Amino acid sequence: MTIRFRHLALLLGAVASLSALNAQAAEADLSVADAYVRLAPPGTPTTGAFMTIKNAGGADRKLLKADSPVARSVELHNHINDNGVMKMRQVAEIDVKAKGQAVLKPGSYHIMLIDLKAPLKEGETVPLTLTFDDGSTKQLDAPIKKPQAMMQMDHKH
Repeated sequence: MTIRFRHLALLLGAVASLSALNAQAAEADLSVADAYVRLAPPGTPTTGAFMTIKNAGGADRKLLKADSPVARSVELHNHINDNGVMKMRQVAEIDVKAKGQAVLKPGSYHIMLIDLKAPLKEGETVPLTLTFDDGSTKQLDAPIKKPQAMMQMDHKH
């Protein structure tokens, strides 16, 4: 009996190791570039976080959630055109296609930081944790930037 239990324990350990390796490989396929948080005007309780999420892997991925200690609530959002009126809507997920990328930018997909706990300051960073469909996470520190600085940066491209 003890030999069977040892074999079962070894088998379960091998399965757990393979699962961990697959999760690490899937996490390594994702990278985040050009992340920033828009500096909110004084008294404004919300702002947006923007970035490019790249997927070097062979399988489509989904961003399911974002968290940050600077806001009481963090949501994934998109802008939609509703009969000629642009409206912002919460979404359940953001697709990151295999060998592709998801660009989170003003007027499109983005992360909303809602009910900020304290005013944000230009030059500081906002910690963000992104959670994906396989349970993996990415942690990053996004610099806080004034909208004018972002427009000048975008205009140079």
